[in-house]
Amino acid sequence: MDASTPVSVVLPTTGWNDACEQVADQLRPDDELLVVCDEHRESVADCAEARDGVRSIVAGEPEGCSGKANAIAAGMEAAAAERIVWTDDDFFHPPDWLEGLRTDYDRRGPTSELPVFVGRDPLAAALEPSHAISGTLAVFLANVPWGGSLVFERADLDDEQRFLDELRRTVSDDGLLSEHVEFTTVERTRRVAIGGSTRETLENQARFVKIVRYHDPTGTAVQGVLAAALTVACALFPLPMLALTTLWTAAIYAAFGIRRWTFLAAYPVALAAIPLLAYGLARRTFVWGGRRYRWDGTFDVAVEPA
Repeated sequence: MDASTPVSVVLPTTGWNDACEQVADQLRPDDELLVVCDEHRESVADCAEARDGVRSIVAGEPEGCSGKANAIAAGMEAAAAERIVWTDDDFFHPPDWLEGLRTDYDRRGPTSELPVFVGRDPLAAALEPSHAISGTLAVFLANVPWGGSLVFERADLDDEQRFLDELRRTVSDDGLLSEHVEFTTVERTRRVAIGGSTRETLENQARFVKIVRYHDPTGTAVQGVLAAALTVACALFPLPMLALTTLWTAAIYAAFGIRRWTFLAAYPVALAAIPLLAYGLARRTFVWGGRRYRWDGTFDVAVEPA
């Protein structure tokens, strides 16, 4: 297939917003945008009806999975095209975003962009160095897909129906996808705001840790060993490690075009690496998108209102 191949864009959201407008403006005549909500929302349905190629999809309440995974599954089942794009509504989609993913697929096959997480509260901002390393650098080096901006085709899945069934039994959509499709991650970033309050940032920390735990247990073990070594080094050699961690993080920021002062928090974040990992592993539940999840295994999820 080539860049003229029709694309179905699956966009889970809670309402019509700027991201919906931005993606709708980039559709070609044979493309479609599926705006997926948990329940019928008249404003979304009206806006979708007014735009060519846009459809409103009702996913229903999730049972035994996250709202995001449930929405992605519903969107893929409703999608008409062979080529699928997943995206989120929490970042700016420039006018060439969809064309970029088309070209990426034709050159590389399944392709993902990269997130840069920007904190909206003091704790989330302080943790930005950790996200730059684990959520941007590590994702890039390991070719891990990010569900906020990726493209693949149905034929890339080893078993599409099994994948959709598993989506409705887990929390992390992109974590599961990484087990079914091999991706290439390109060095193109999207700025995603996270947090908003200390509580929300702690909930995100628990969720991020559990995603790695259940979809990459080896990575969790490696992360633990490295975090322990880093914490000990920072405690024993504070001044050299202050300089080293700050310069190392500044280099990562520069490599990915992150223009934020928060690289200066690299040393205290390194000192807190083990407590942060332990906190995420110890939490029995976490809140995400207005729901509380108990995630006791890759396909063992209980969900209730927050």
